[in-house]
Amino acid sequence: MRKLVASVNITLDGFIAGPNCELDWHFSRWTTEMADVQTSLLSNADTILLGRVTYNAMAAYWPNVSSNVSFPRQDLAFADLMNSRQKAVFSNTIDALVWPNSYKISGKLDREIFKLKQTPGRDIMVYGSSKLMIGLIKLGLIDHFALWVHPVVLGKGKPLFSKMNDVVNMQLVQVRKFSSGVVLTQYQTVV
Repeated sequence: MRKLVASVNITLDGFIAGPNCELDWHFSRWTTEMADVQTSLLSNADTILLGRVTYNAMAAYWPNVSSNVSFPRQDLAFADLMNSRQKAVFSNTIDALVWPNSYKISGKLDREIFKLKQTPGRDIMVYGSSKLMIGLIKLGLIDHFALWVHPVVLGKGKPLFSKMNDVVNMQLVQVRKFSSGVVLTQYQTVV
């Protein structure tokens, strides 16, 4: 069965975005070294799972970065992977899928993700998509967490783990510290 990997930028106080979806705290600390590691993680996957809101934001951004001369050239490998990988969009309301290699899945989250994990292929990477991610966590469908812990406290915003009804047990598999103060902690879920 394919592994579902959640790659999440998170603050010290557990938020993945500000109250209005702000991500400036994340972009200001991102380094080339971190981009290399993120590219390596994505190279192990062939599918990206996204919710509607995150899909729309990424679909508006990633297809244009190769031609954007202000985009860091050292991050082009990650951009190429983002554009070439299959994008599975979990949504009951999205109409148009404009990003190449995108397809829609809808219905019951547990059933649809279980079917996706049963298909042949490599890892499935999920980015952002707070509602989707919380649903996946509650259902125990995430196999591996790559938590990019940023040295910042927002005080309010979109939390990742606050709405959990059950304990989510994880085993630490790797820790890596970056020059910007970000620490990548990787965990496997324990059943």
